[in-house]
Amino acid sequence: MRVLIADKFEKQGIDGLTGLGCDVQANTEVSVAELGGALAAAGSEVLIVRSKKVLAGAIGAGKSLRLIIRAGAGYDNIDCNAAKGAGIAVCNCPGMNAVAVAELVMGLLVCCDRRVPDQAADLRAGQWNKGAYSKARGLRGMTLGVIGVGSIGREVMRRAKAFDMTCIAHSLNMNPLRAQDLGVGHGGSTRADLLKMLPECDAVSLHVAANSESEKMCDAAFFGAMKPGAYFINTSRGSVVDEGALRAAIADKGIRAGLDVFEDEPAEAKTGWTTPTVALPGVYGTHHCGASTDQAQLAVAEEVVRIVKVYRNTGKFENRVN
Repeated sequence: MRVLIADKFEKQGIDGLTGLGCDVQANTEVSVAELGGALAAAGSEVLIVRSKKVLAGAIGAGKSLRLIIRAGAGYDNIDCNAAKGAGIAVCNCPGMNAVAVAELVMGLLVCCDRRVPDQAADLRAGQWNKGAYSKARGLRGMTLGVIGVGSIGREVMRRAKAFDMTCIAHSLNMNPLRAQDLGVGHGGSTRADLLKMLPECDAVSLHVAANSESEKMCDAAFFGAMKPGAYFINTSRGSVVDEGALRAAIADKGIRAGLDVFEDEPAEAKTGWTTPTVALPGVYGTHHCGASTDQAQLAVAEEVVRIVKVYRNTGKFENRVN
């Protein structure tokens, strides 16, 4: 079985695939435009990617391709409909990076509250400005609204409780009994419920999948319902936020934002790029790296190997999403 790895991938995962008897080719620098040619040339049956876009053209060029594995949870970088039309399964690795993302969420919350990046920037510039940073609210006693309570949302709530924060959970399948089981407040399951929950929250953290229903769910009405001065954290996908509405809320309501993802973030690992959102005061951004810890990537690699092994042995597609 020939496997093409088109993104950075843990050595333990490569060794595991080789141990299964796979013919593994790692081409981590292949561009999005070149991916189809690489698939055709390698005759790959399995493609493994992280953030690299897999478009319809590349899928069509992979005549031997039967399985695309997203080495992570989200899969909006893959044209799942084109893959389904070509009889190709798309599988992901849900939950493997939940702890890593939850850790970043807490870091971004602390950054919003204590303005840690601003303080570091001043010190690097040779400025001692203690007076500007001597006031912070503190996270203890704050109410955190968690939108989406899959594996990541649940890990976030566990850590928020350790900070003595109160959590309210909202999701499409939330009900009072589930909220009670989670030990959190009931934030409802409808859009109306969400807008009713937001004024209660000192901070909000997003953990929703990117799809047509969630696109720009955080719009002017969403930010209009948030408390002035509240903290907004997004480690899910940039497409769920109307950044123009977020910028207006930052300017008009003093919202602070911790963002790991952006509307038009580049697909390349390194390139020149900017967005007006990150230039605003009170915005603390990271490079879509929520899942990028050694622990998380090792867990993802092990799950990828498991998916390939099940497919090789049984023909079944574990965690299929299309």
